[in-house]
Amino acid sequence: MRLLIVNSNTSAAVTEIVALSAKRFASADTDLDFATGLFGARVIASRTENTIAGHATLDLVARHADGCDGVMIAVSYDSGLRAARELLDVPVLALTEASLLAALTLGTRIGLVIWGQGATAVYMELIDTYGLGGRICGTRRVDCPVPETPTLRMAMDDAVIAAGQDLIDHADAEVIVLMGAVLSGRSLDLQDRLPVPVLDGMRCGIPLLEAMVRIGAKPAVSGSYAIPGGRASEGLSPELGERLKRTRRGE
Repeated sequence: MRLLIVNSNTSAAVTEIVALSAKRFASADTDLDFATGLFGARVIASRTENTIAGHATLDLVARHADGCDGVMIAVSYDSGLRAARELLDVPVLALTEASLLAALTLGTRIGLVIWGQGATAVYMELIDTYGLGGRICGTRRVDCPVPETPTLRMAMDDAVIAAGQDLIDHADAEVIVLMGAVLSGRSLDLQDRLPVPVLDGMRCGIPLLEAMVRIGAKPAVSGSYAIPGGRASEGLSPELGERLKRTRRGE
């Protein structure tokens, strides 16, 4: 099995964090490819940047998805997720949807710990589109830089634990979800420091994507997730333009 992991911002440091986490949770027989956005924001923290990141996602999957069995969008705003599902013939997941799907099986009240510049309103708008806004009991932000050193990592971990405990104490959170690609994989290391389950998007997303590949459900050929079909375009990368020209799956 070969999976493509796309980071739709332009930060190589974030891609490195994501890559280390994805390798940690992938099965031994799963090969991983990684791609970083060629344009857009270094950090996505607004609706404008998220919209640009959606285009970056489509550009990346058009360039790199051939030969892959599944795609993970390693952005916690799930940038371009639904459009990528239209465009591709393989399963596509993203961090927040994957972590919330897992959280639903572990508790009723979900608390969100949001990293750094994350825009809470944009996250909640996204979660509402999944029909899960009513399951969110509270949010907390941790304002930390990208943890590129052990000292920064330790400080971020302590802030995450404090925020999670506050959600448990004051919002009755039954499961904590860590929001932000830079928190990928941290839930496994921090789960013993909190009294409820702790999850993050990469820890949930990679095993779920592997399962979707193994399930083998065919992609939609009708309805809203059918490919757009034979669209002319201008100004896009050649790879994305060619994808839009397709009139049926498998071309």
